[in-house]
Order: sequence, then C-alpha cells, then structure tokens
Amino acid sequence: MSTTAEDLLPDSLLETFRERAVVHDRENTFPMDDLADLRERGYLRLLVPTELGGLGSSLLEATRIQRRLAQAAPATALSMNMHLVVTGAALHAHRLGVDSVRTILDAAAAEKLFAFGISEAGNDAMLFDSSTRAEQQEDGGFQLTGTKIFTSLAPVWDRMVAHGRLAEASEADPRLLFGVLERTEAVEVLDDWDTHGMRASQSCTTRLHSAQVAADRVLTSTPVGPNQDPFVMGIFGAFELLIASVYTGTAERAITVGTRIASTRRSATKDIVHADDPDIRWRLADAAIGVDGTILQIEKVMADLDALGTGEGGPGTVDHGPRWFLHFSGVKSRATETAIHAVDQVLRASGGSQYFRRSELERLSRDVRAGMYHPSDEESVHASYAKALLGEIGAPRPALPQ
Repeated sequence: MSTTAEDLLPDSLLETFRERAVVHDRENTFPMDDLADLRERGYLRLLVPTELGGLGSSLLEATRIQRRLAQAAPATALSMNMHLVVTGAALHAHRLGVDSVRTILDAAAAEKLFAFGISEAGNDAMLFDSSTRAEQQEDGGFQLTGTKIFTSLAPVWDRMVAHGRLAEASEADPRLLFGVLERTEAVEVLDDWDTHGMRASQSCTTRLHSAQVAADRVLTSTPVGPNQDPFVMGIFGAFELLIASVYTGTAERAITVGTRIASTRRSATKDIVHADDPDIRWRLADAAIGVDGTILQIEKVMADLDALGTGEGGPGTVDHGPRWFLHFSGVKSRATETAIHAVDQVLRASGGSQYFRRSELERLSRDVRAGMYHPSDEESVHASYAKALLGEIGAPRPALPQ
C-alpha cells in the first residue's frame, strides 16, 4: 500500500496548518489541532506495515510527506519527525528480523505517540554513548537516570525511546541500553522551550528519575561507539534523512513565497517587476538549484536504505557498507546548510518588508536555522569525513616519495 503526500496532506489541510503556525509561533504553544488532524489521517501509523495495522508507507515516501508538511508548518513537521524516526527505525529493524521492535510498531498501530530521548548536553557522540545511567533490575528491566534535551512532542508524547550506559558493564567493555519508557511520575518534563525558531515543536528538557524500562520494552544493547546494530542504524538513517526533508521542505516553501513576491513587486527605479530583474532572478534560481540537488540526494540515500531492509532494491540502489553513516550525516549537513542559504537568498530577493514579524518568510528564516543544531553538526561531519580520508589523527603516514 502506498500513501502519497498529496493524499495524506491535501492542499486545504496544509493551508489550515499554515494559518495555525503563525499563532503557535507567536504564542510559543504546541499545535494540538495539527496533531489531532494528523492522527485522524493515520499519521502515527504511517511507517507501520499494513499486516500490523499501519499504512505501510516506505521510508522514501515518508521523506516526501515530511517535506510537504514542512511547507505548511515546519515546527509541526519537526515535532512529528521524532515519532517517525522511532517508527522508521523500528520498521528498518523489523525488516531485518529484529523481534524486539514489535513493541514499537504494535503501539504505533494503536495510535501511541513516540518521542525520541537521545540528545544530552555535551554528548557529542549522541547515539553511540550516553551520560544517562541504566541500572538493571531483578525482573530483567532497567531504570534510567539522566537528562535528555531537545525532546520534541514534550507536552503530548505517550512513550519515549531513550538510551543509557549500562551501570553493570565493565570499563573495558562499556555498553548502552536502548528501551521504551512510559510517561510516569519518574519522567519530569520541564517547561523551558523558548527559542528563536521551531517554537511550536516544544522540544523541552526531560529529566529521568529512575524511569522504568520494562523487560519487554528493551530494544537492544550495543557497545559504546559506532556500530551497525539494525535499530541504531535505523535511528541514524531515519533521523538524518527525515531532518533533511523537513528543512528542505521549509526552503521549498520559501522559494514559492519568494517567487510570488517577485511576480508582483515592482522596482521604482528600473520600472520593472522584480521577476524581470536579473539580480532577483539569479538569487531565486540559486536557491532553487541548491534545493533541487538536496531533494535528489535525500531520495537516493533513503531509497537505498529501504532496499537494504526489504532486499527488493530496484536498478541503481546500493548497499553502502561502511559508508552508510557518512552518507546519512553528509546528506543531512548539505541539506540543512543548503536550506539556510536558500531561505537567505529568497529574503535578499524579497525586500525589507519581509523583515517584519507579519511576514511568513521572517518565520521561515528563523525556523530553518534550527537545522544547524541537529546532529550531525558541521564539525562532526567534517571530522568523520576527514577520518575516512586520512585515518585517525597521529596515525602513521606513508613516506613521501623521494
């Protein structure tokens, strides 16, 4: 079963979302009505296979749907991304035969909303390490104690995927535990989200006070450090490419708005509409060229990830082997930086009136800048590529030819 972006998100619904986005940005509130509309249309079941009660969409289809949603309400798209990252990772692992992720897919089929509790202040390793403590219990479950940041959907999530470092593991062999938490009194959600952009995502700080991961909600345990555990790899790929899709969709909307402005705004000195001004034309074209390229990159790598999980890749799909994580982070980095540049080009082409808070472009320019703060950031992407090219810092080098 295939769900197209246009079927799931018709133009009339997107216009409603766009009108609401203005209010939620101004009032710094979560878009409850958007969530209700998306839930009614099966959004929470998007990446659940049809045989498990879902819509059966592919990861590639999800990128297109998220781009479309971001063109109306970027912060709504960003918050819903976290549910799709969790269910997308579960879908990837399920395709590869991992039984433990059924708890996620079954819950999503029952309309449970998932948050993503991985980010921690100062933890540059992200998925591959944790400052949260995971202590095993006699019943086979675990208790997590620590602080997670940027936990989108903070006011509304039902369950959260989180990780912690196993307290019982030896220093020589440190390990991580990934599991699913319920929203209980052991989970404290702070009201601390007051940001430059993406305000409606309400990605508040979450403190875990011996929060319980039941034995049947344990997803996987991995070594500390990069690894290709199916669930972890699914998280990394779904996160990076769906994040890239949201910011690309935001830039697409900016280009649409800028094009409309250029078609009606006139230059008093040149006595022409801006659509006929070579400088304006160049800026808008430059924005569109960059965004067009990132769409192709996102779709290519996500199609390859779908093929890896299903074993049904079409012509041109590739198993990238040890380079998967480089491609995930590289596409995210190029997409978010390109989106920021594209929105800036549109702003430069659209005149000073777009500096006012009443302007949609003003809001888009703030929302798109959140992309630089999501992992993988520019520093880690460049460090990873440098390591792939040059090896570790200080590693022995071949002698130069005489």
